[in-house]
Order: sequence, then C-alpha cells, then structure tokens
Amino acid sequence: MVEIFKGGIPVIPTLERWYEEFKFEGYGAMIPFIGIVRAENGIDGLSFDLYLPMLNEWFKKWANLPDVKIMMAHSFGDVKVGESSFLCAVFTKHRKEGFKYLEEFVEDFKANAPIWKYDLKEGKRIFVKERAKKLPNAGILSKGE
Repeated sequence: MVEIFKGGIPVIPTLERWYEEFKFEGYGAMIPFIGIVRAENGIDGLSFDLYLPMLNEWFKKWANLPDVKIMMAHSFGDVKVGESSFLCAVFTKHRKEGFKYLEEFVEDFKANAPIWKYDLKEGKRIFVKERAKKLPNAGILSKGE
C-alpha cells in the first residue's frame, strides 16, 4: 500500500502502525528503509510533486508478490532537512529474502516512480532538470526541451 503525507513523514508512528498491522500475519522479518533529506548544496529541504494514479499503477507490481508485503509512504510538498520524505518496509518470512526485496524495491522506486523533486533554497522551489524523470509519451522533459 502507498501512503502519502503532506510534508515530512511521521516515521516512528507510521512504522509502529505497520508493525502492529502485520505482526501476526506470519512474517518473520520487517525490514524498513527511511529516506532522510540531507543538507547538501546549501538546500533548506526538498519539495516533491507526484502523480498518485501513476504512482499507484507503478506500485501494483510490488503489491501482489507471494509471501511478501511491502508498505510505502512518500511526501508531497516541502520536506525540511532532517525530515523523512520516503519510508518503506518489507515484510517477509526470512530476512535474506527481505533484504533482497528491499534493495530491488528501492532501486526500482528511484528509477521509475513518478515523483519529481525540487531543491528548496532561500524560500524558493528550484527545479533541477538533471534529476528529473521523463514520462513516456507525455512530452514532459522531451529531448526538445
């Protein structure tokens, strides 16, 4: 399941809620990943746009894996340095397969999820084209731009 939060994600309450929801479902491991906005290049934070219908469509391939449950949360809008913008947890019977799925999920997310980020500097939202993803057949960030 995908959860969306305006601003930074409340990490501990979200992880606790997921743990409580699935602790009796036969999983032997819950492996979380927490993405934290880090201070670099003089930014005050990051800002995110997302397109939820496409994000949910992207997530479908991860939602129906046998014996695996993946939960995900992401921010939209502004997230300050030190806050979390991305959170996920993989539930599996065994830790080794959990770590494998976590790595694959996070890498696929970084490469393919329809989320765009901006730098926040001095109260301004700055688009960084080099980090942006093209949407297939959408004309966004086409070669002509």
